[in-house]
Amino acid sequence: MLSDITIGQMFPGNSLIHKLDARYKIVFTIIFMVMLFCANSLIGMAITLLFVIFIYLLAKIPLTMLLKSLKPIIPIVIFMTVFNVFFYSGETVIFKWGIIKLTLEGLKMTGVMMFRVISVISGTAMLTYTTSSIELTDAIESLMSPLKKVKFPVHDLSMMMTIALRFIPTLIEETDKIMSAQKSRGADFESGNIIKRAKALMPILIPLFLSAVTRAGELATAMESRCYRGGEGRTKMKQPKSDKRDYISLVFMIVLTALVISLNYIKF
Repeated sequence: MLSDITIGQMFPGNSLIHKLDARYKIVFTIIFMVMLFCANSLIGMAITLLFVIFIYLLAKIPLTMLLKSLKPIIPIVIFMTVFNVFFYSGETVIFKWGIIKLTLEGLKMTGVMMFRVISVISGTAMLTYTTSSIELTDAIESLMSPLKKVKFPVHDLSMMMTIALRFIPTLIEETDKIMSAQKSRGADFESGNIIKRAKALMPILIPLFLSAVTRAGELATAMESRCYRGGEGRTKMKQPKSDKRDYISLVFMIVLTALVISLNYIKF
């Protein structure tokens, strides 16, 4: 299960999505979330879903990787589905037994919620799949640069956000190693009830915490040895540049979002 978590990983490539300016990709992600949560019509949601698939094909990232990234959220989706299907209040009752009531409105709400959860994870993951940590840090700092006028630590914040995001795969790999070592010594993480499983995971937390602290110290030492002193007076070898494809992509995203929103007011 841990190996299925792909958040924070980058898949190198030479596709159009990889070549886009990282600043625009952040803006595209925000626009995509607006489009996703404004899509209330069936056609609008279908367009949004086809757009996600199209982006993965354009970025040349296998759809199997998309399915793999969705695997860890299956328990959450199942819980949300059961809760909304049987406990959402609606007028068109399909089935009722005691306090459990199945309504047509509950089924619709469940479908919309599942679609949005899956789509938002799939769509936003594309940002880290196609953008390096350095590009992501520079992009966040560039977009938040107006806040420097009020003495806001833009560079420090963007650096912390990027490091935290990129440490996720490392911590997942470390957790997997610790669990394998514990299993080789007779630890059991799969049998028993939920409380017993939670207690079995406790011996993992201490070595994982120590490993995270050690890695953080090593990273700080490495940064200090390279004379890193924050963003004050720091220069960049590669300056972020936007070109025609970024502008065209921005116009396309805006037009597509406007189309999806307008479909909410058109009756078929």
